[in-house]
Amino acid sequence: MRRAALDAAAAGLSGLLVTPGPDMAWLCGYRPTAITERLTLLVLAQDCDPRLLVPALERPDAAAAPGAGAVRMSQWRDGQDPYAAAAGLLRPDGRYGVADATWALHLLGLQEALPLTTYRALSVVLPMLRAVKDAHEVERLAAAGAAADAAYRDILGVRFAGRREADVAADLARLLLEHGHSQVDFTVVGSGPNGANPHHEASDRVIEPGDMVVLDFGGLKDGYGSDTTRSVHVGEPSAEERTVHDIVRVAQEAAVRAVRPGVPCQEIDRVARAVIEEAGYGEYFIHRTGHGIGVTTHEPPYVVEGETQPLVPGMCFSVEPGIYLPGRFGVRIEDIVTCTRDGVRRLNGTPHEMAVVE
Repeated sequence: MRRAALDAAAAGLSGLLVTPGPDMAWLCGYRPTAITERLTLLVLAQDCDPRLLVPALERPDAAAAPGAGAVRMSQWRDGQDPYAAAAGLLRPDGRYGVADATWALHLLGLQEALPLTTYRALSVVLPMLRAVKDAHEVERLAAAGAAADAAYRDILGVRFAGRREADVAADLARLLLEHGHSQVDFTVVGSGPNGANPHHEASDRVIEPGDMVVLDFGGLKDGYGSDTTRSVHVGEPSAEERTVHDIVRVAQEAAVRAVRPGVPCQEIDRVARAVIEEAGYGEYFIHRTGHGIGVTTHEPPYVVEGETQPLVPGMCFSVEPGIYLPGRFGVRIEDIVTCTRDGVRRLNGTPHEMAVVE
């Protein structure tokens, strides 16, 4: 919270306003059991201690949060104006960064209570606030990655042919939970032509012998995310399918090797894209190469053309090139990596070679 307040001041802000969501969980560890219309607001500013305004009926839960001892807590009761209570914590002409998860209801209420204040989205004014992880966070991400890897190894023993994509997705979700995840965010199972849609998720399509199947899955373990993708084949693949998979594998490996401090994020995208373009499949690589991960599975930094942010030790992100042939099949390989002082560390460790399943 102290570092966030200092970063806000350096960006010319009076402070940060954070409502329940990933930023609040990351900053002070408070995760309300339910996010409702009642205002909960964390206020961070360089010139004062962190302050947390909560509904009176939720104060006991807030007081049990890991960071509660580091904040000055106040409350408002039903029937009172929560925005008037919040106004007393803010400068009447302040310029504040506001967490992206803030409801419009609350922002409009603050604007009405303090009409001279101005607000900017936190992801715009401090996009890298959560991007650089400390050693503790990296190890939590590594543990989440190891759990996702264990789920992948187990799913290879499950029958694919003759079952619906949705059935395999349910198996993946169950395995993630069995290996310690508290939350499953997504289980993409794209078989055959469905694999050419990068975010297909899962359907009632019955997986057939001869299908390529894209498996992309992840969630949260101990508050930090996992996200990994492997492309498997039901029975022996064709020569073309092997070729396309090998191109993606080489592109992913080249992009990971390019990770080191000081390299612009867009350069990692360019390295992966160059391999696929040289092989003649450039038009079929239709998304960015990666995204950051932390207390959410998608956050800055983004590994995409135009992102000139240099990599910094502690940044954690996906490297996930793919080739998608409409109406036929798709291939994607994804690992979470972290930039280290002298290069890169993978947080996923399952083989990249195409697995053949039954």
